[in-house]
Amino acid sequence: MRYDFDQIIDRSDTNALKKEGWREYIFKDPEGKKTFRFRDEEFIHMWVADMEFRCADEILDAIKARVDHGILGYSTVYSNAYPDAFAAWCERRYGFTFNKEELCYSPGIIPALFQLVGDICGPDGKAVFQTPSYGFFKHASTYNGCGMLFNKMIYSHGTWELDFEDLEAKCADPSAKVLIFCNPQNPTGRAWTADELTRIAEIVEKNDLYIISDEIHCDIRRAGVQHIPMGVIIKDYPKLVTCMSASKCFNMAGLQMSNILIRDPELRATFKAADKLAGFLNPLSIAGMQAAYESGEEWLNEMNQYVDENYRYVKAFLDERFPAVEFQIPDATYLAWVNFGAVLPAGTEVNDFFANNAGVLIEGGDILFVDNAEGFVRLNLAMPRSSIMTAMQRIDDAIRQATEI
Repeated sequence: MRYDFDQIIDRSDTNALKKEGWREYIFKDPEGKKTFRFRDEEFIHMWVADMEFRCADEILDAIKARVDHGILGYSTVYSNAYPDAFAAWCERRYGFTFNKEELCYSPGIIPALFQLVGDICGPDGKAVFQTPSYGFFKHASTYNGCGMLFNKMIYSHGTWELDFEDLEAKCADPSAKVLIFCNPQNPTGRAWTADELTRIAEIVEKNDLYIISDEIHCDIRRAGVQHIPMGVIIKDYPKLVTCMSASKCFNMAGLQMSNILIRDPELRATFKAADKLAGFLNPLSIAGMQAAYESGEEWLNEMNQYVDENYRYVKAFLDERFPAVEFQIPDATYLAWVNFGAVLPAGTEVNDFFANNAGVLIEGGDILFVDNAEGFVRLNLAMPRSSIMTAMQRIDDAIRQATEI
């Protein structure tokens, strides 16, 4: 490979959420009162969706060049260079085209969700989404005082499917206003097929709902798997919002910039009018995101290949050491969604168990994934393989000591 994904980079003293913020985020312990058997510096961080890979040189060089210009004043996207780069990326990789007037910007998909759910639902509406779910789908609803309707996915021996009958019923609820849809799905890693997407579109259109399609993981997928944007399936439906960003797949979430494609002119105007940043963007973010879309494809392809190999390692390890653990390599994301329920003591709180007994920080269960997630653990595999090997051995030791396997 041209790029080195085996490199271990110390992120101490960089104000990194992954390294410094885990106590507050996972354990609601900002003051550090909770004690563990491991020292803070001993933990392996497999939790938040943040890679341990150095950014592509092409991105870093573009940011350095922008810094070298010497002036970092108020900025936003005025020229066509960035929209053209993003549009070319979407058309080349997914066959997806859009009207550039639909393109809005947000510091991230999370703040966009917080704004959009409130604008769409109002005080009396409800949001529908699949569970297990990315926690911020719930948080966006709670923040806006909106109700929630959980469409529980169907699980069977490591695979996840949509419950279309239940989705029909939830979307037909008179209070339902929006389907928040994750494509690919987080945390299960499902990349939805054209048939599945078409059926979802039919349900949404039948009930005249908005659909917010969170597609931030769309470029992180297994070899041979294709991403199909919802916008390709429903070409003309006006109530579609598509959320994409280079932040997740190129490991630059800290640059805080996302693309929000809003078809409905009225909703788009409302979204822009409520922008708390008054339309301004970080000039370094613009430079980095544009470089990713123009020059980052080789890095991305190699990263996906490396993560594919990490998945194969974890799958082989679990199959050999814990045949009762259910895990199938997912279609997309770098997040392994593993069912440890069969090998852990009943009632085990997985986040606490793996931190205390293995020195591995993970996210799992209903506490962090809303509903339908008990016994499941999400492992971030976007890290050097040596770290994953150490983590898996620790997990092996911890489970055997706790259960006397």
